[in-house]
Amino acid sequence: MHWMKAFAAALALAALAPSAAAQDFPPPAKILFASEAAPSAGPPQSFGFYTKGCIAGAEALPIDGPNWQAMRLSRNRRFGHPDTIALIERLAGDAAQYDGWPGLLVGDISQPRGGPMLSGHASHQVGLDADIWLNPMPDRRLTLREREDISAVSVLKNDGTLFVDPEKFTPAHQRLIMRAASYPEVQRIFVHPGIKKAICEDWTGDRSNLAKVRPYYGHHYHFHIRLFCRDGSPGCKAQNAVDMKDDGCGEHLAWWLSDEPWAPAKPVTPPKKPEKPAPKPTRPAYTILSDLPAACTGVLEAPAPSPLPAAAVTPKIPLPPLAPWPEIGPVPQPRPAE
Repeated sequence: MHWMKAFAAALALAALAPSAAAQDFPPPAKILFASEAAPSAGPPQSFGFYTKGCIAGAEALPIDGPNWQAMRLSRNRRFGHPDTIALIERLAGDAAQYDGWPGLLVGDISQPRGGPMLSGHASHQVGLDADIWLNPMPDRRLTLREREDISAVSVLKNDGTLFVDPEKFTPAHQRLIMRAASYPEVQRIFVHPGIKKAICEDWTGDRSNLAKVRPYYGHHYHFHIRLFCRDGSPGCKAQNAVDMKDDGCGEHLAWWLSDEPWAPAKPVTPPKKPEKPAPKPTRPAYTILSDLPAACTGVLEAPAPSPLPAAAVTPKIPLPPLAPWPEIGPVPQPRPAE
């Protein structure tokens, strides 16, 4: 894998601005972590914070289970702390048995060694985050190609408001989310404010874990499960605790449903040109490996398990069929000279 790191670093440097490349800045950390196709060997440990860290000894979610299917396999983001993988599998079984949910479509968890991603997330770096699509699993196994092409479906109304469509967001959705919130290892769950509002208004079951369901931007196509730092990971940085005495259905939710969170950012007046040339930057504007916990260097350099567990092998995704060439009509003949 070391040749892949070197190749990825070369590509990253070539893509940088000339001024950055000229100063020999190191490559972005996201390039290094995205180039790792397998987890590191050894016991599981999360290092750093959910948005700035990595994971050693990650485990892969099998692409298929009795009540789940992993999506977007080409991203290679099926990896997490073993407790995260166990929780997803448990939720899939419990929701099918008790909540009328046919199965989970599982989105991104983490990369094989965690770390920053090329696209899509700021978090999901320490193997303790997982996205669960709000689409129920179909009653058949999706092909590898379908898992790339099918999209998660928003549960919001199509009128530009913040509210859910009751035909799309059903009591079964609420049972699934509250089931996930009931597990003691879950620290919080991110949902769209409209989803939080619907659960606050409609949920008649045990509300003791409703505080864990937190409104946030996006999250109307999927909900996001976050686990507490796990035992055996002293280098994992915990997030601020949720106030379990406040179910979050009052002032906090009202703010998210107001105009303030959605107001466009005020335009920034460009600074006046300095009289003297600006000093050359001493570091790049992007995240580099040294910005992460020191242990993440060792995570990148560690060998992969040998042999690699079968679940950790990502199958080759067949390419979509090529569109047929357009039919070419008869070639027009030149007009005779007059």
